[in-house]
Amino acid sequence: MQRPVLLVVDYNLSRIGDVQHMRNHARERWNAETWLVRSAPQAHDLRISDRLIDADPLAPDFIQRVLEQLGDDATRVSAGIVFSDNAVASGAALLERLGLPVDDARLALGAFDKLAYRISEQRIGPMLTQLGVMVPDFERIRCLEDVQNFAQRQTRGFVIKPTTEGNNRGVVLVAPGADCDQAFAEVEPYLANGVLAEALIPFDREFSYDGLGELWFITEKVSATGRYPVEVAQILPARLDHQERMAIRVVGEQVNRLVGQRIGPFHNEIKLSEKDCNTAVVEPNRRPAGMKIWTLAQAVHGLDLYAAWIDSVFSAAIPKELPEPTCSAATLMFGVPQDMTVEVAQLGDVHALVVETIACAAQQLGIAQDAVVLLECAWVTRARRLVHATPRDNSDFVAQACVALHDTQADIRDLVSALRERWLQVMARSLAAEPLLKAAC
Repeated sequence: MQRPVLLVVDYNLSRIGDVQHMRNHARERWNAETWLVRSAPQAHDLRISDRLIDADPLAPDFIQRVLEQLGDDATRVSAGIVFSDNAVASGAALLERLGLPVDDARLALGAFDKLAYRISEQRIGPMLTQLGVMVPDFERIRCLEDVQNFAQRQTRGFVIKPTTEGNNRGVVLVAPGADCDQAFAEVEPYLANGVLAEALIPFDREFSYDGLGELWFITEKVSATGRYPVEVAQILPARLDHQERMAIRVVGEQVNRLVGQRIGPFHNEIKLSEKDCNTAVVEPNRRPAGMKIWTLAQAVHGLDLYAAWIDSVFSAAIPKELPEPTCSAATLMFGVPQDMTVEVAQLGDVHALVVETIACAAQQLGIAQDAVVLLECAWVTRARRLVHATPRDNSDFVAQACVALHDTQADIRDLVSALRERWLQVMARSLAAEPLLKAAC
């Protein structure tokens, strides 16, 4: 008898471990093969799947190319997931064509194209306003004059960003009276695929409304200040009272309706006003959160969301609520102490460097070292590249780590700050070519 098939439609290379984990779960729980749809697949794609289908999810003939390569084997596909932003619309349409359960393909564009989302949000603007949701002014940018005209009607400044890029690439904060020419020059490379200007959301705290199907939780985001508001950490559980949690949930559910989410994963980025609990949407996503947020959820709540996702598409019931948290956890992005060209393979053992960083931070805060558990860590990329000390996007980091804090008296936010500070000191010693000399913490 032929085994059932799980079809995974595209993924970002940073999620290769997640694909492998889901493939293993599909094999062990459902005795299923995993077939992977990916443009120009490589050897590493074969290592995490049982069959490769070469198709670009952004190509107009994507569905036709996949169906041609599947042929009669299309009837073997029992379940499917869409695992990248690029495939959120075309991948959902493909799974609908195969008769598989998936979130709405017709509304999926709003979860990929930031301009499309703002247009759909504007349509129900009066209702959102009644719910305490700020709907920011926005405009598509095609030329420098568009930026200048938009700037004239903004009193608090604004943000310019590509409509379909991820990882904070190309996002520029423009302060009132700042140089529009320079800001436009930074986003000009993205014009062909769309650039959006939108009014600055005047709320300082940012969270994400994350989940799968009906299951939801809220993660707190830590961003850099200044011109480039890059994410530097994610924290779980989020520090919120009941009213704040409900305000985020209300807008999060409205976003899910706008982008057609019903049974699959979601990651909606939302800002919150401390003064009156008003909210505003930064952007929606119909995929698992990045920065290992589902890894944090498993550490904090004890539920493997990747396994639950696979179970759900094979029509198994999954929990509708997470268990109570047993600890706090965070994902941190680590940078460099100065602008430099880096080849991380020459920087040594990332695990050893992070362990040293944890030891120094724990000592600084008076936390028992064994109360801070290193869940995982990795260099961000092996390629030789320029890394800025002031990150402009997520490529300006060299390492990522996930930690859990098992100390109810300590604040995970203090630990995040201490770890990021101490990492720069540990990196400076490593870069000084004296990795064996341990300076006092």
